[in-house]
Amino acid sequence: MEGERRLVGIDLGISSAHTVRVLAGDGTEVCRRRCVPTVESLEVIEHAALAGAAEGTRLEVVMEPTGPAWLPVAVFFSRRQHTVYRVSSAKAADLRRFLSRHTKSNGIDADTLARLPLVDPRGLIPLELPDTDRAELARRVRATDRLTRQASEHKTRIRDLVRQLLPISPLGAELGKGDLAVLTRTGGHPGRLVEMGWGALSELVREASMGHLGAERAQQWLDAARGALALYGDHPAFAADALADEVQTEIRLLAAIEKELSVHATAREAAYQEVDPGALARSLPGVAEVGGPALVALMGRPGRFRTAAHFRSFTGLTPKTSETGDTDRKGQAMSKAGPGLLRTTLVRSADIARMQDPQLARLYYVQMVERGANHIKACCVVGAHLAERALAVMQRGEPYVVRDTEGRPVDRAAAKALILERWTVPEEVRRRRRSRKARKAPQKVLMGHVETRRPSSPDMVAPAPVDINLALSAQRR
Repeated sequence: MEGERRLVGIDLGISSAHTVRVLAGDGTEVCRRRCVPTVESLEVIEHAALAGAAEGTRLEVVMEPTGPAWLPVAVFFSRRQHTVYRVSSAKAADLRRFLSRHTKSNGIDADTLARLPLVDPRGLIPLELPDTDRAELARRVRATDRLTRQASEHKTRIRDLVRQLLPISPLGAELGKGDLAVLTRTGGHPGRLVEMGWGALSELVREASMGHLGAERAQQWLDAARGALALYGDHPAFAADALADEVQTEIRLLAAIEKELSVHATAREAAYQEVDPGALARSLPGVAEVGGPALVALMGRPGRFRTAAHFRSFTGLTPKTSETGDTDRKGQAMSKAGPGLLRTTLVRSADIARMQDPQLARLYYVQMVERGANHIKACCVVGAHLAERALAVMQRGEPYVVRDTEGRPVDRAAAKALILERWTVPEEVRRRRRSRKARKAPQKVLMGHVETRRPSSPDMVAPAPVDINLALSAQRR
């Protein structure tokens, strides 16, 4: 029968065979199979799924992005012109919870995936496998992001270890070249730092920092080392040699990661030039050297999104809906659907874009001043609007034009002046929106019928303890 549907749900296995369920268009089961990622095994699945179907029937294959296992299956069925859907694990889990609350198995998972086109047809986006250049860019973007996060973790570990060696650590938020040179030589060992002395430390820091730092920075290291020696003394719990060796290990790992990161970043730039030769993504405000390739790679082919709202929903920056009866609850949490790296890229770019684009600055201002949002929430709102503009830029093939709130094009200097004049959030509003606690207000403490107050700071004197019996006797008198 023409128009007949065959739905294939595949529960992918990493080290085991894939579990397959094939359903007809009315939801009845056609067959059950298992397969492995080889041409022969997958051809058996295709033949079994199409058995008895009309000529020209195309399969609708649904699977989750389980590790690296999804790609071979997607390539096989896409090359045979079947429709492939790659759905989020959260979407499949929600339906599985409804179909089988107390049982979970590979077969149930495969059956759940096969039913998703029947349950949520509008919520599925057909998978489009990238061409050579886009696939190269996507891999380079993910590799650089992963290596950047690993480098950040090693830097955090180095700061933590140094803080154990030197309780008053001279390290700040950034690890400078001078600091890394000192740690490479000494591992942060307080004894080794003192042995080097002020002169050798100064020369080491000056040479590593290209003359930007020197004597003052060396003195900070020496002061921290002497303070640590005075505090720890010869206590056996202070394993200074082991801690210093671990610091040096972390520095070597960090150097190796940063070397590999440079290689992938160079390759990422070359791939980006092939996919977006006009650097349209980088014309967007706040989207710079790293954000441009990430945005292009994770967006994929711009034409696959029907509307800007469709892409906005894909980013996961849209709020969830909660409607019942006559009520429509606003301010719901984000859906967080779609790639997390895309969402992170847009939010980080939005924080810069609000300082460059008057229209986005106005959105941020309204959220902070009039809607009571904090900084992160306001940036998420701006990021959602930035996503729509990014899709428009990529679909039209034209660079982004910064405009004022009346729609007139403005240059960068005029845009910044307008933002400073009209759409800058007052500092007192920022203070109110921050989640950090200021000094606590005095809190009431009820003791029987007598009320006292706890001091909110050391400057306030606490009242003397109250004898409840004496207080009640005085009231009766």
